[in-house]
Amino acid sequence: MKRVYNSRKRILVTGGAGFLGSHLCDRLLESGAEVLCVDNLFTGTKRNIEHLLTHPRFEFMRHDVTIPLYVEVDEIYNLACPASPIHYQHDPVQTTKTSVHGAINMLGLATRLKCPILQASTSEVYGDALTSPQSEGYWGNVNPIGIRSCYDEGKRCAETLFFDYHRQHALPIKVVRIFNTYGPRMHPQDGRVVSNFIRQALLDEDITIFGDGSQTRSFCYVDELVEGLIRMMNSDPEIIGPINLGNPHESTVLELAELIVQLTGSRSKLVRRELPSDDPVQRCPDIKLAKEHLNWTPKVELSDGVMRTIEYFRDLIGSAAPHEVS
Repeated sequence: MKRVYNSRKRILVTGGAGFLGSHLCDRLLESGAEVLCVDNLFTGTKRNIEHLLTHPRFEFMRHDVTIPLYVEVDEIYNLACPASPIHYQHDPVQTTKTSVHGAINMLGLATRLKCPILQASTSEVYGDALTSPQSEGYWGNVNPIGIRSCYDEGKRCAETLFFDYHRQHALPIKVVRIFNTYGPRMHPQDGRVVSNFIRQALLDEDITIFGDGSQTRSFCYVDELVEGLIRMMNSDPEIIGPINLGNPHESTVLELAELIVQLTGSRSKLVRRELPSDDPVQRCPDIKLAKEHLNWTPKVELSDGVMRTIEYFRDLIGSAAPHEVS
C-alpha cells in the first residue's frame, strides 16, 4: 500500500550506518527524500551518521534485519551485511543469516508494500573467477564449504530469493554486484587492502601483502558507486539486473601498496604473508551493462580517490585513542 499523506519519498536503507550505507543516506537526503537508516551497528557505526542525526528528514533505527521489520516506506536499499573477510568470518553463521534471513524479511516487507527493492550483492558471487573480466553471465567458481562461503554463498542465495520473489510475486527488484569500493568512512580494521595499507602507512608500520602482490583488484571510489546504486534504483522497471558496479581498471595489490606509501610519505616496509584460503587471484568487472542501461562509468582516478581516503584516515587516526586504530 502506497503512503498518501506525503508526496516526499521515504526510503529505507538497511546497513545505513556502514561505509556504503552512510554515503547513500547522504545522497538520498540531498535528493530531498526522507531516509530511514536501519543498522544493528555490528560493523556500522554512529560516527558515520552523526552529522545526520539532527536532520529533519533522517531517522535512525537500531535493528537486526534477521528480525522482521514493519515500517512504511516507498523504496528499499538492502545493504545490511558485514562485507570484509575479518568481519564476516567473525560469526559466519550470523553472516549467512543476515544475507538469507535478511533478504527474506526485506523482500517480505517490499511485497507487502508493493515497493521496489534493491539488493547490494557482491563480486564475491563470482568466487575465484576462471575468466576475466567477470560479466554478469558468468556463474562463478565458488567454494561452497570454505571460510569465505558464509558471505559468497549467502549473497548468491539472496540473489536467488530476489529473482524468485520477482517471478512469483511480480515484485519490482534491482540487483547490483558491487566490486571493491573504497573511500572515507571505511572501517579502519575491516581487513581490506585500501584501509589496511593506509592505516599501516600512516602509522609507519610494516605493510602486509598477502602472496606476492600480483593478484589484481579494481577499486571504485565510493561516491561513484553510490551514484550507480541510485541510477539502478531509478532505472527502467524492466532493468532488474544483475548489473556489475565497479571500476574496470585493474591494479595489482603491490601497485596499490607502493602508491599509498608514496602518497603518505610513509617509512613503512612491504612484507609478505601467506595468501589466505580461497582469496581470488583476479577481480575485474565487465561494466558493459552499467554503461548501456545506467549510463554509468567511474571516472575518479585511483590516486585522487586514495588521497581523499588518506586524509580521512589521517584525521581519524589523529583523533583516536591508540587501541581504536591499531
